[in-house]
Order: sequence, then C-alpha cells, then structure tokens
Amino acid sequence: MPARGKPSPSRETDVLVVGAGPVGMAMALDLRYRGVDHLVVERRDGRTPLPGVSTIGPRSMELFRRWGLADRIRAAGWPPDHPLDVAWVTQVGGHELHRFERGTAATRPEFRHTPEPDQVCPAHWLQPLLLAAVGRAPDGPLLLRHRLDAFTQDDDGVTAHVTDLDAGATTAIRARYLVACDGASSPVRRECGIGAPARHEARVLRNILFRAPELTDQLRARGRRVAMVYFLMLSNELRYPLRSMDGRELFNLTVSGPALAADAKALLRDAIAFPTPAEPVSDGEWHLTHWVADRYRHGRVFLVGDAAHTVAPSGGFGMNIGIGDAADLGWKLAAQLRGWAGERLLDSYEAERRPVALRSLEAANRHLRRTLSRELPADLRADTPAGARKRAEAAERLRASGASTEFDNPEIHFGYRYRSPLVVGDAGADVTPDWRPGSDPGTRAAHAWLRPGLSTLDVFGEAFVLLCFEDDPRGARGVRAGFDARDVPLRVLECDDPELARLYACPFVLVRPDGHVAWRGERLPAEPAGLVDAVRGSA
Repeated sequence: MPARGKPSPSRETDVLVVGAGPVGMAMALDLRYRGVDHLVVERRDGRTPLPGVSTIGPRSMELFRRWGLADRIRAAGWPPDHPLDVAWVTQVGGHELHRFERGTAATRPEFRHTPEPDQVCPAHWLQPLLLAAVGRAPDGPLLLRHRLDAFTQDDDGVTAHVTDLDAGATTAIRARYLVACDGASSPVRRECGIGAPARHEARVLRNILFRAPELTDQLRARGRRVAMVYFLMLSNELRYPLRSMDGRELFNLTVSGPALAADAKALLRDAIAFPTPAEPVSDGEWHLTHWVADRYRHGRVFLVGDAAHTVAPSGGFGMNIGIGDAADLGWKLAAQLRGWAGERLLDSYEAERRPVALRSLEAANRHLRRTLSRELPADLRADTPAGARKRAEAAERLRASGASTEFDNPEIHFGYRYRSPLVVGDAGADVTPDWRPGSDPGTRAAHAWLRPGLSTLDVFGEAFVLLCFEDDPRGARGVRAGFDARDVPLRVLECDDPELARLYACPFVLVRPDGHVAWRGERLPAEPAGLVDAVRGSA
C-alpha cells in the first residue's frame, strides 16, 4: 500500500487495529484489559442493520467474561425460554426425523467444564454492544468512517495513512504494531504478500433473511416442537439450515444450486409445511471458502480473524477462532510493549493459533460434508407406510452419523493444545473427541468453582498464575524471585481444595495470562530461570 497524498500531523499509538467487526472489537477489548494504548480504524459507520448468524461459543463467552461483557451479551435479547434445539425435518412444521435437545438458556443444566455456555447473540445485537464497550473517538479509541489507505513499516514501527471519509482529511498514524482484522478479503494481507490457498472446494450459497411473525405460535398451536435450527431434508437445494435469528420473528434460510435463482417467497413456501405470513427482509449470495493464511505475521503486522482464515459455518467456529486469536495475541503484545517479552514471544502467535484454524477448518468441512452427503429420498415427506419407513431409516442414519456433533464440539472450542517453545513439558497426544478439562501443558486450564460466582478462570488473565496444590513456600518464593528478576508478572495461588487438586492432576501448575497451561510439575524447579525464560519466549 503506497502512501497517498500529504498527511496531516501524525497521531501515535502502541497498536493500530484495522477493522471493527467482532474480532477487531475483541482485539480492542483485550488490549484495553491489559492497559495497552491502541486505536481502531473502520471504514464503515458501525451500523449493523441486519442480523448475521452469531452463536458465541463457550470459550469466546469465557473471554467476554474476562472483558466484562458476558452478562450484557446474555441479556441482549434472546428469549431465555426459547428452545436451543436442533431438528432435522422434512419441512418446518412437517415430519421431524431427529432432534438434538439442548433445553433453553434458562433451563439447560449447569455445565461442569465452563462457567459460560454458548449464547445466541446475532450481529445486530452484538455489534452495538461491542462498539459501546470499546468507545468511539474522541472519548474512545474507535475511529469509524476511517479508511486505511496505505502503510509502511520499519524496525521501530508502522506508519499508516488513514483517511477520514467524512472530513476528507488524511492522517499519518504511527504505531508500534498493526493488527489486521479487516476480513477475508484483507487488503493488509494482500499488501504483505501472504498467500491463502483454498483447502476445499468453494461454494456459492444464498441467504434469505425473512420475517415470519406468526410462525412460532403456529408451530406450537399445531403441536409442533419449536427449535432454534431446522435442518431441511427436502432436496439438494433445500438441505441447509433454516434458523431462528432472534427467537421471535426473524429467520434465515440458506439454499444453494438452482435455488440461487428461484423466487424467495416460493422457497419459503417450500420450506414451511403450512401457510404463514413470511416477508423477505434481505436476500443475497455469499461464497463459502476454506483457507488459512500461509503466515500470520509480517514484521510488525499481524493477521487476526477472517484476515487469517475462513472456514465453513458448520459448527459455528469462524468468529470464535478469531476471538481466540485476539486473546492469544493481546497478552503477547502487552508483554512486548512492557519490555519483558523474549525474542520469540510474538512469533509464537502463529505457531499456536494457525494449527487451531487448520484443525477447525477440517472439522467444519466434515460437518458440511455430512450435510451434503445425506440421502434425501423423494418420498421422505410422503404420508404413507413407505414414507414412514424412509423417515425411520433416515433418522437412524442421522443418529449413527453423529449429526448432533456439529452443535456439541467441546474438543474444538476447548480441547486444542498449543505446541510452541512457550509450552514446557510433554506435549502429549492430540486432543481426542472424549476431551476432558485438566492441566495438560498447552491446553486451556480447567474451570472449577473456587466459591459461588468465582471460577478458576476468573483468577487468570492479568499475569502468570502459579497454582500450588501442595505446600512448598521456599520453592514458591524461588519461582516468584525468578519472575521478578525479569519483570514478568506472577501471582501465586495456594489451593487446598482436594477436588480441584484432582482435576488439575499435578501439585504445581503454571497458567499463562491467556488462561492456557504453560507448565506443570510434581515439584517446583530449584533454578526457575529456565522456566521463566521459556514461558516468556526467551529460551
């Protein structure tokens, strides 16, 4: 991006974030949490008039809990009594073949492995909440209607040329680092010359957002069970989800193939088994792509979120991977800016997060392939003995294929394991589908309640935390001195809860500021300097 025009006097900041979508806002929230000076530039005006599918995964909700927004997200508007179920149906209101029962936000049981289960919060609710939390200039760091035109970097920082689209003035912003959260088409990624080759076939899909104010009440009046997501089993074109967006009257239908050119109202009539008022609100095609950038770093420029990866929406991983990217990069940038980071700390961002994107991409594609490979016999809807047999056979195939795993993926949301020089000890095997929380090096440290309302996760975030399940005051003092000698923040927490000790499975566990386990051991190191250097990226 060559510089254009003559900029006005420059502004300075430590981190310039480009893009104010949910991931860019997550990046800003983590930087604020860590006291890092930053600016966010966004070419759009910040309004999100239409809802996008936006189920916030449990790990992302844990991060929003850290940043102080989890309660506001839960209260954003999804009805607490609306079922979160997923149903596979011939039509909405037609024959139901299979159902994954998830209860409601108010009635589902407490999850043992997280204090923050997933939450429905579509984009037109989530984005205003995030914008308000970050804060628009001049009081906050968010510069809406500001476009990044060009940037250059040198050994000490990045100079970005930004145009105020309302005033027409160009400003040179000087930052120590630039974080690109500018989406799948990322101009920053292209300017850095970073490739992003496709890993699976791209597809063209069509989303029809529509308002059907009577649909939910009609379903209940007809004795039909309401769901959050209905997987249609009609045809190759109508085999995708029809999803409730707000738990009230807004729904989204996804179609493909010949349905890309079909009349929207006709498609809605096909998808719903009985007449109901249904008015399209928006209608547009989009491209489903699967790729991960070859690199996540170019000098002082980092790629985060869709700028670094895109995956199929099956499983709901995309935005949540990006929020995890922000949490990983945030503490490392803060460490670098405060002077205690080792020379390898920033490089570990790619080493840790790129494998997560690759693994999630393949999981999402497996879910998509499962949907696309389902048999849809022509008489599946028939009210005949033959139709009933076909439905019973299809139901058994759905159960046997693990269809519900698309909506129950703790091993994807929690079970990834970082492998980098920052993680000390036996990396172990890849996390399996029977993942359970614990303290394996590289994994997210387990949740447990320390007291009502206070999770172990609530003590992680601002510093390294050394959990001590056995007494070793001399060893703990030695570790603290080792961290202090390098100005690395550390909190020592003595735990006398036997159940928590069994969960963590080791007498001593060191947890990083992002909540992942850096090291664990049967005893504390007599010479902790090596451990400190390793976890700060200097060993």
